[in-house]
Amino acid sequence: MKIDILTLFPNMFDGFLNESIIKRAISKKLVEINIHNIRYYSKDPHKKVDDYGYGGGAGMVLMPQPIFDAVDDLRTDDCKVILMTPQGEKYNQNMAYKFSNYKHLIIICGHYEGFDERIRNIVDIEISIGDYVLTGGEIPAMVVSDSIIRLIDGVIKEDSHLNDSFNNNLLDYPEYTHPSDFRGMKVPDILLSGHHANIEKWRLEEQIKRTKERRPDLLEKR
Repeated sequence: MKIDILTLFPNMFDGFLNESIIKRAISKKLVEINIHNIRYYSKDPHKKVDDYGYGGGAGMVLMPQPIFDAVDDLRTDDCKVILMTPQGEKYNQNMAYKFSNYKHLIIICGHYEGFDERIRNIVDIEISIGDYVLTGGEIPAMVVSDSIIRLIDGVIKEDSHLNDSFNNNLLDYPEYTHPSDFRGMKVPDILLSGHHANIEKWRLEEQIKRTKERRPDLLEKR
């Protein structure tokens, strides 16, 4: 998979690309991530990418020319263009699975007061990671990229994400490790029994119980 990210602040991605699972996925050539400075595509002599909005109002608005030219330069036949915006469709695990099957994604990070409305004409989907506003789309772009990359074959073990929260509209089951008794808090006996069928049954029951307590809205979708 190839992911191209358009941003005004490329240095924000340094840690994201050079730590943990993402770094290993890149090293193993399971994913290619390219960070593109939107200013590079500006035709303004001073590399200006924003301007005051028509009609007045607070803040600066991203201009269409640099974004259009960047997408024209990077777009391939098998490509989806994603715009990170609070106005977008709320992101979820099903979308992560869907995007993980694409060969090429272009993610546009919004910033400042907003972006020229005409930019929406070259976007396939608008995504929000929640009902709140951040200073820019860089952190949301990392969130989306991370959630997709971990689903690519070979990045992590398949068993590690098959039982993730939100798969099958259920939260994940409780996990325990050594010691079996820590400050009087004991691991459930069923997990020490070695009876795999009973353990799987217990885990499903715990998933349903936890989902009912914390996210009953998910159960309505089952």
